[in-house]
Amino acid sequence: MTKDFEHVYSVYWEKVYRLCMGYVNDDASARDLAQETFIRVWENLPGFRGDAQIGTWIFRIASNHCLRQLEKDKKHRKTELPLQLPEEVPPDRAVEVELLYRLIAELPETDRIIISLELEEVKQGEIAQILGLSEGNVRVRIHRIKERLTQRFKDYGF
Repeated sequence: MTKDFEHVYSVYWEKVYRLCMGYVNDDASARDLAQETFIRVWENLPGFRGDAQIGTWIFRIASNHCLRQLEKDKKHRKTELPLQLPEEVPPDRAVEVELLYRLIAELPETDRIIISLELEEVKQGEIAQILGLSEGNVRVRIHRIKERLTQRFKDYGF
């Protein structure tokens, strides 16, 4: 089981971290939430039946954990920019990436989840499973979120 967990952790850590960043937009909080997610994964991995793909299962755990944490602590400021970008970003794109994080953080919670998973290249069917929505609903919401983000980028002169 240890090797299985190590593999899952190495494959999904960055993706779960970025998903958590979409919720809290704070590096330290996102790292804590991601770490707590993997504690739950470790505890529940022996009982994973494989009814869904492991990534779908992990994202569901992360999403539920983030939502519970946000309910407990409503004082997270969504509009603060992270002190550092989580990935290496070419300098000419850093401003755009920071703006994207800020704009995503301003979205309603469900939309943040959807677009964060979409950015992680999670299939729309899996996003639907994670959130308990229809695939058609997810597809429409992704389209609307992208339109909203595109308009906001234009408002900022990009």
